[in-house]
Amino acid sequence: KNSYATKEMSAIFSPAMKFTTWRKLWLALATSEQELGIEITDEQLQQMKDNLYNIDFDKAGEYESKFRHDVMGHVHAYGDVAPKAMPIIHLGATSCYVGDNTDIVQLKEALKLVKQKLVQTLSVLKVFADKHKDVPTLGFTHYQPAQLTTVGKRCTLWMQDLLLDYERVTYELDHLPMRGVKGTTGTQATFLELFDGDHDKVKRLNEMVCDKMGFKTSIAVSGQTYTRKIDYHILSLLSGIAQSAYKMCGDIRLLANLKEVEEPFAKNQIGSSAMAYKRNPMRSERCCSLSRYIMSLPPSAANTHANQWFERTLDDSAIRRIILPEGFLAVDVVLNLLVNIADGMVVWPKVVLKHVMEELPFMATEVILMECVKAGGDRQELHEAIRVHSMDAGAVVKGEGKSNDLLERIAKDALFAAVHDKLDTLVDPKLFIGRAHEQTEEFLEEEIQPVLEKEKGLLGKEVVDGVNV
Repeated sequence: KNSYATKEMSAIFSPAMKFTTWRKLWLALATSEQELGIEITDEQLQQMKDNLYNIDFDKAGEYESKFRHDVMGHVHAYGDVAPKAMPIIHLGATSCYVGDNTDIVQLKEALKLVKQKLVQTLSVLKVFADKHKDVPTLGFTHYQPAQLTTVGKRCTLWMQDLLLDYERVTYELDHLPMRGVKGTTGTQATFLELFDGDHDKVKRLNEMVCDKMGFKTSIAVSGQTYTRKIDYHILSLLSGIAQSAYKMCGDIRLLANLKEVEEPFAKNQIGSSAMAYKRNPMRSERCCSLSRYIMSLPPSAANTHANQWFERTLDDSAIRRIILPEGFLAVDVVLNLLVNIADGMVVWPKVVLKHVMEELPFMATEVILMECVKAGGDRQELHEAIRVHSMDAGAVVKGEGKSNDLLERIAKDALFAAVHDKLDTLVDPKLFIGRAHEQTEEFLEEEIQPVLEKEKGLLGKEVVDGVNV
């Protein structure tokens, strides 16, 4: 169900993707070995090429059951459809040649999809932030009312986090190395034997295979496997995206409770089977739920890396087959949800303003005091009067459940006569948002727009799966 996995990401971690990549790796190895002088015929390579996608999974499964070895099961299944190539398939390689290099290929393709959806998320949020950059709203510290910000400026806080995630994804894609052609313990001993001690050919073999598989570099040194620290870095990156999503959706859930913001709600959607009036932020809740799972994964990768003894130990295998695909599958759905939420998110300006005006009189007292002092008033006397009025107004709000009447109290006090005719203008919310408008415009123009222009090719890519609620 695409509530929890999309077709796009599922395809990357599918058996078809995995085992066709194994065959592409075997073809890249054999082709490079031929180019470096090993006796491999064009006919053998052609048979391999013609059958890259001709996989009999049942037959491979039978071989695997017989040999108790997945790689050799697929070697024989490949050999059945490319019989002339059978003698040279997997020549000089160890299981990790196909296993680890395929993992890296899948991680690279999955990171590309994550990058695409991060860029699309930033693009949609940019529209929302720009639209609401001038809407004053209560800021909150400790989840208590604080100085005003704007709805759009708050959105840029979510975007800043996602921008940092985008930069991490870009870095990992630019620097992700292939395992390459390393041999059973990373010494390339078998390949050195294959090339009669020619070190230069062994080095070139590694470079040629990496190039054929679309990688600029391989890990400089390794044991049998690439260092599992790479897995930790990747899952930490996914955790970072999940943290950003959780923060954003957590804010939306709190704002939904205040009735200031609502996520998209379908015409016939039911919020509760019992309470027909409810409009629950279900998408945001699912985002938080999936993100919590993603954030739990890096410690597993850290422990797996730390427990790799010497050149390799197999206790990394089972857990990696779970945490790497599931981490990406979950992040992919989270990003789909973020785009969907941001694209249809509704702001209720009058509710936002109501909450602002419930608190703004307290925040405006310093401005009122200074205006009265400039008109000749006594600062200490005015300060004490404001303190008393504020305490009394607070008692009315909290003790009687009534509206904040601080401004009415000041309007009736002769001490504040100098501002009586301009009280309304002194408490205009837009006077209290600082540089929120300018900061939003600058951030969108200087930080986000260059990324969207650089990655404009990703913006046009269609997302295959929608969002099920």
